Amino acid sequence: MIVGIIGSGTMGSGIAQVAATSGCKVKLYDTNKAALEKAKASLDKILNRLIEKERIDSDEKTRIQNNISYVSSLKDLGDSDLTIEAIIENLDIKQKVFSELETYVSENCIIASNTSSLSIASIASSLKNPARCIGIHFFNPAPLMRLVEVIPAIQTSDEVLEKAVNIIKDWKKTVAVAKDTPGFIVNRVARPFYGEALRIYEEGIASFQEIDSAMKTLGGFRMGPFELMDFIGNDVNYTVTETVYNAFYQDPRYKPSFTQKRLSEAGYLGRKTGKGYYNYKDNKNITQNAVTERSRSEQEQIFNRILIMLINEAADALFWNIASAEDIDNAMTKGVNYPKGLLAWADEKGINWCVEKMDELYDEYHEDRYRCSPLLRRMKNRGSRFF
Repeated sequence: MIVGIIGSGTMGSGIAQVAATSGCKVKLYDTNKAALEKAKASLDKILNRLIEKERIDSDEKTRIQNNISYVSSLKDLGDSDLTIEAIIENLDIKQKVFSELETYVSENCIIASNTSSLSIASIASSLKNPARCIGIHFFNPAPLMRLVEVIPAIQTSDEVLEKAVNIIKDWKKTVAVAKDTPGFIVNRVARPFYGEALRIYEEGIASFQEIDSAMKTLGGFRMGPFELMDFIGNDVNYTVTETVYNAFYQDPRYKPSFTQKRLSEAGYLGRKTGKGYYNYKDNKNITQNAVTERSRSEQEQIFNRILIMLINEAADALFWNIASAEDIDNAMTKGVNYPKGLLAWADEKGINWCVEKMDELYDEYHEDRYRCSPLLRRMKNRGSRFF
């Protein structure tokens, strides 16, 4: 199988490594030849590290490298069975690339986008045969993260969806099929992890460190929300939130935070600039073992508020048929390393508890942001569970 990858940045190179490791012949395309050389050198470094860790041997390294060729003309992808675009999140640019690409590839070639937030239907509309277009969304770093969201547009044929799912499974990834809606599964369901943490901070209830500590200590999350936003980049995280907010017609559940907007405007983007919610310039990870003076009860209030908003969002995604319950939970545990699936967590806490917590927040704030998912309320009335 021949796979064309458009864009040799971190994501494109990572996808190329995944496909090549699985035995596919890969053509990594970029208009910037220096970027291609950088991608080639980076792969060599990554594979050497895997040899050091005894995960592969030198023969495997050679096999993977030989499976990848580096090309600077889109025409070189003409014999691809599958192409995956991993370039800038700009609809016009993606549509232009896809429209040109279609003139070179065969009628049977699947044309996929790795977009994390743009409409697959809009991207597909640039093609003469939109039925061949699909979303295949990897998570960074692609070789390590197990989840891949597969998103059929309304134009996508059943055959293309089936083929795409089988290909990604052959690449030893966990597939979650998602409806073509803003944020798909992960970037939609994860919004409260950041948004509610920022809201708690802006209300003066707790500091960055205290909120992060509560989520890690009580919830078992590997990183707290502010640590994670600094890791992702405040500019990137804010843009995703703003995109989802506008795509959902300014639904208050996804309302961006002025705190994060101001940090982005100031250039305090997190680790990549040395300063964000935390200061990294002294080379000390001050987020570790943060001292908190909060009582266990206060920590539980912080943790429960963020958790119930996450559960409510996951339940609403299921209510609107964005994905199956299993795929939603797989997406959050394998896509962003949550300690538990949110719907399974809801079962553990009890559906009654979930509804009561959401109603408490709504009664306090009277904001539509805190409306309880109709699915949770129905399940409470029926005495049912997610699993």
